[in-house]
Amino acid sequence: MLTTLPPAFLAYPEIFLLGAACAILLIDLFLGEETRWLSYALSLAALLGCAVLTVVVAGATGGRPAHTFNGMFVSDLMANLLKMFSYVAVTLCLVYSRTYLSDRGLFRGEYFALVLFATLGMMVMISASHFLTLYLGLELMSLCLYSLVALNRDSALSTEAAMKYFVLGALASGLLLYGMSMIYGATGSLEIIDVARKTAAILQSDGPSSKAVLALGLVFMVSGLAFKLGVVPFHMWIPDVYHGAPSAITLFIGSAPKLAAFAMAMRLLAGALQPLSGDALQFPSGWQDMLIILSVLSMAIGNLAAIAQSNIKRMLAYSTISHMGFMLLGLLSGVVNGNTLSAADAWSSAMFYAVVYVLMSLGAFGMVVLLSRAGFEAERLEDFKGLNARSPWFAFIMLLVMFSLAGVPPLVGFYAKLSVLQAVIAAGHLWLALVAVGFSLVGAFYYLRVVKLMYFDEPHDSSAIVPKLDMGILLSANGLAVLVLGILPQPLMQLCLYSIKGL
Repeated sequence: MLTTLPPAFLAYPEIFLLGAACAILLIDLFLGEETRWLSYALSLAALLGCAVLTVVVAGATGGRPAHTFNGMFVSDLMANLLKMFSYVAVTLCLVYSRTYLSDRGLFRGEYFALVLFATLGMMVMISASHFLTLYLGLELMSLCLYSLVALNRDSALSTEAAMKYFVLGALASGLLLYGMSMIYGATGSLEIIDVARKTAAILQSDGPSSKAVLALGLVFMVSGLAFKLGVVPFHMWIPDVYHGAPSAITLFIGSAPKLAAFAMAMRLLAGALQPLSGDALQFPSGWQDMLIILSVLSMAIGNLAAIAQSNIKRMLAYSTISHMGFMLLGLLSGVVNGNTLSAADAWSSAMFYAVVYVLMSLGAFGMVVLLSRAGFEAERLEDFKGLNARSPWFAFIMLLVMFSLAGVPPLVGFYAKLSVLQAVIAAGHLWLALVAVGFSLVGAFYYLRVVKLMYFDEPHDSSAIVPKLDMGILLSANGLAVLVLGILPQPLMQLCLYSIKGL
């Protein structure tokens, strides 16, 4: 059936979103402040259209991997599932941010266009089967995120954060691109499947020079990937960007792009560089050992630094670093003596963790946006004091999110950590699982501190919290989803496993 379809059929969601984003940018030129809601509605409609087209593409391919554009673009189960989760995450970001941006004069066409173009970059990253496609999607997403951080041009803090993000992001992109060029020099190919095949052949040969080039390329590519994931020691941008950006932008940066970063890690490590995972290189070790170091450092520094924070956005930034370290545990556990079944279990646990983290991050930053109002940013931990007295329902939602981030059963964050730890133990790294559990206990402190402030301290502000209807409903559903998926985690876990097996 695929042979009868147009060559660009697999990329119809991306093509549609590109056209929709350009159209919204042009339409917004003719809208006044009182009709700006039209750009907002069209943006949501564009995401809905992408979801429909993604379902159509998935149905036409029958769940099997399909390539187009000379093998540069792939549609498979993992790509389609991550795209659907991305649409949901971006939709929630738009809804949560509406009032916040309107109060600050940032509810403009530029915001919608940048968000949609960043989403397009994520979609291209998720479906990349070629180094150039991956890099194109990465740069499209990154350039939009740099601009979004600086969207509030009157804020010196936002401008400073955008400059730091841009400079460090350019450095990381250079590292990644240099690594890709080294891999290309050794294998003579940029197509992910071909790179994996030729890399395996090089490792079986006796040519030491090619192995050295592969080793160097691997180090640079893992470094560039680590920056995009925000793991130690490439984490320095996350606290400053999360703090300096407007809370609505932090909400976006801290959620949907993590799904694209996970897809990028899967395409590069589990795809192109899978032969370099173990000890075949001898010097340096494979990327599995590199990820072990990055993971332990991220969990240690992320959790310990978060304890010292008085700003909740910086606290959640360091929390992100520790959670990305946890996600790396699932990725590195996929290397188990070539056992593809164990690899699928491990990588599906990492995918489950990434999806769950995005859900929890949306809830946490959504509450920060909810408590912020015109002329006031709810960024300090003290701003959450007595939240239960002001709004018992939203205090309960925040409690669910904090407990889930801490890994308290029966919330979904517990099962996300449990699935990753099971994968780590199955891979024979018992000591690593014990280290992860220890740092999880350390991390529980700063999440429980937020709960203590909400329920046991007196509020500074006694005003009631009355969100718009759409935000109130979706934020409540967001928090309850953390509970429901914790009670019934199997459907989502099986979906992730099914999509990974379909690679």
